[in-house]
Amino acid sequence: MTTPSSRRPGRAPLADWRRHLHLSDIRGLAQLATQGTLGITELVEKVQGNVYKAVAAPLGAAGQKFVDRTAGASGVRKKGITGLVYGSVKGVTRLAGGGVDALLARVAPRPGPQASSPQREALLAALNGVLGDQLLDTANPLAIRMSLRHDGQSLPMDQAALAQRLPHATGKILLLVHGLCMNDLQWRADSPADALPGHGQDYGEGLAQELGYTPVYLHYNTGLHTSVNGGQLAALLEQLLQAWPRKVEALTLLTHSMGGLVARSAWHSAAARGMHWPSRLRHLVFLGTPHHGAPLEKVGSWVDTVLGSNPLTRPFAKIGQIRSAGITDLRYGNVLPADWQGADRFSGGPDRRPPVPLPAGVACLAVAATLGRVPAAAAAGRQFDAALGDGLVPLASALGQHAEVARCLAFPTDRQWVASGTGHIALLHSLPVYQQLRRWLA
Repeated sequence: MTTPSSRRPGRAPLADWRRHLHLSDIRGLAQLATQGTLGITELVEKVQGNVYKAVAAPLGAAGQKFVDRTAGASGVRKKGITGLVYGSVKGVTRLAGGGVDALLARVAPRPGPQASSPQREALLAALNGVLGDQLLDTANPLAIRMSLRHDGQSLPMDQAALAQRLPHATGKILLLVHGLCMNDLQWRADSPADALPGHGQDYGEGLAQELGYTPVYLHYNTGLHTSVNGGQLAALLEQLLQAWPRKVEALTLLTHSMGGLVARSAWHSAAARGMHWPSRLRHLVFLGTPHHGAPLEKVGSWVDTVLGSNPLTRPFAKIGQIRSAGITDLRYGNVLPADWQGADRFSGGPDRRPPVPLPAGVACLAVAATLGRVPAAAAAGRQFDAALGDGLVPLASALGQHAEVARCLAFPTDRQWVASGTGHIALLHSLPVYQQLRRWLA
């Protein structure tokens, strides 16, 4: 699980943002503003309705006539003055939002490639991580569509066009898969000081120079279920191998955080559908992947449960349930559709995942990180560092370890490595991590 790194937009003046946002982005943000206003209005109405229910309950039948008892209703009677006020606010909001959307749709340019910027890409990535499933469901133009990219531009899945875009393509493909709320540009350090001295601007460039790989970067909506992204990635990789201008000798997936779960899901999807690219997969590298979940999502689930247990605070639980399907999949590290289908993803139930082993015949390599120093001075310190991990993912989860033996991922000892004094985001730009990757992939 990741949060936006130092490439996040920051508090730029409005005038600066005008240079980065497309007109379609403004249309999407306007849609979100309308939905947000409606959501807040409904939240306030439900809180007031629950207060009405609590006050009316001791009055018996006499009190019930002041409350709307219809199933699913807020409790505020629609024909009363209060109900009329809420209805008017929502009606005006929908009308105004629809008018703005229609106007922006008319003046929006025809779909086509437009210049983007790291600031815009970071903003879209963060929004998609938190709301990506809702953006897709509402056809919001802010929703990211999965693509394979190079230098921030989508690659065509046509052999002649791909050969023109990548004239120096080799038979060794390195696919880099980012994590939650991030994008493909964030593999590259923000400044030369944070880059890899003598090894290029990012892991892909360094491994291209030293080991002959051709780097390709995945760009995807991290708010969707992991298995949905996994299925899309499986199909996209099959297209890539068919369109690649050279015979593909080896495919390596280098993943960060949620990207590791998406890659595991893609492999299982491809194997089930009889695709060809898994036979070319030689290495699958995980950097800080929450194979068995991330504590922050578990805390979010607990807060939902606590708020939902009290009638007066129950509406506020809906605020926590804004978070995307991609985020809730990180509670236990969901990989397959069966991990979440048929269940309430906000219920906070037990881990229902069937054990999913690592891909057979593939060299699977795990890099974990700890903010502390290894070895710690005392046993208690080591336990604390392990639980804290890189600040977001505990060591055990990143190394595939689990209390249930059947769920443990079989990473050989020589294919595990722990980066000490390193945070979750720092795994993307670490020279020691790069040196370890180079040793493994050489």
